[in-house]
Amino acid sequence: MNQAATKNQLVCSAEDYCVFKQFLSNASGIELGDGKEYLVVSRLNGLLRQHWLTNMKELLAELSAGRNLRLKASVVEAMTTNETFWFRDAPHFRLLTTKIFPEATNQRFRIWSAACSSGQEPYSISMQAHGYRMCNPGRLSDIEIVATDISAGILNEARRGVYSGLSASRGLDDEQRRRYFFTHAEGYEVKPEIKSRVRFQEFNLTRDFASLGRFDVIFCRNVLIYFPPAVKQDIIQRMSKVLRPGGYLFLGSTESMPASSKAFEMVSEQGGIIYRVKK
Repeated sequence: MNQAATKNQLVCSAEDYCVFKQFLSNASGIELGDGKEYLVVSRLNGLLRQHWLTNMKELLAELSAGRNLRLKASVVEAMTTNETFWFRDAPHFRLLTTKIFPEATNQRFRIWSAACSSGQEPYSISMQAHGYRMCNPGRLSDIEIVATDISAGILNEARRGVYSGLSASRGLDDEQRRRYFFTHAEGYEVKPEIKSRVRFQEFNLTRDFASLGRFDVIFCRNVLIYFPPAVKQDIIQRMSKVLRPGGYLFLGSTESMPASSKAFEMVSEQGGIIYRVKK
C-alpha cells in the first residue's frame, strides 16, 4: 500500500465532487447538495485506505469500471448510514398506542420502517406494540414490522440486535433496558420476543414497492430530505398506493408533506403530526 494513503487526508476537488454526486444519485437516488465535499471526505477517507486506494480519482475510476461491487456497496453504505436512537420523536410512538393501534381492525397489522438504519426504529415500534398488547389482551395478535435499508452491512448489525455505548442508551430508560434487553458481553441484546416481529430486508426506496405488500402504517422519517423534490414526491405517492385505506405515514418531525401531494390529509394530535391516506 502507498504510505501516503495512510498519512494524507483525502482531498475532494470540485471536479471529483461533481462526478461523485452523479454516482451516488445513480446508485441510491440520493442527491448531495453543493458544498458537501467535507462530508464525502469524512465518510470515505478510511474506506479508501481499506481498499488500497490513494485518492478520489482512483476511487471514481474503480466505481466507473463497475467491477468491484463490494466497493460500490461500501461507498453507498458509508454515504447513507445515519445516526438514530430509540423512540425518536416520542409523540409518534405515543400516537401509535393512543390512536393507531386502537383503530386497528385488520386481522394482520403490518408496519413498514423504511430506511431503518441499525434497527432502533423498528425495534422501538415492536417494543411499543408489545407494551400495548400486554395492556390490551387479544389486540394486535398478528403484527409484522418490515424494516428496510439500502445498506446490507447496517442490516446485518440490525438483525443481530446488539447495542453498546450511546446506541444502547440514547432514548432508553433503565426500565426499558430491563424489560426489552438481555445483558450481553458487548452491551445489550434485544430480546427474542421483540426481534420476532421484525423482518429486515435490503431495499432501495427508488425501486418499485409492490414486492413489499400492503401496510397499515409506514415510518419514513428523516430520509426523504436526501432526495431531490421530484424523487421525494414520487416516493410519497407510491407509498400512498401500498397503504391500506385510512393508513398512516410518519415523516420526521422537521419534515413536511409536499404541497403537491393530494393523497394524504394531515392529522395533528398530542404534539405529533402524522399523515392519513385518503380513503
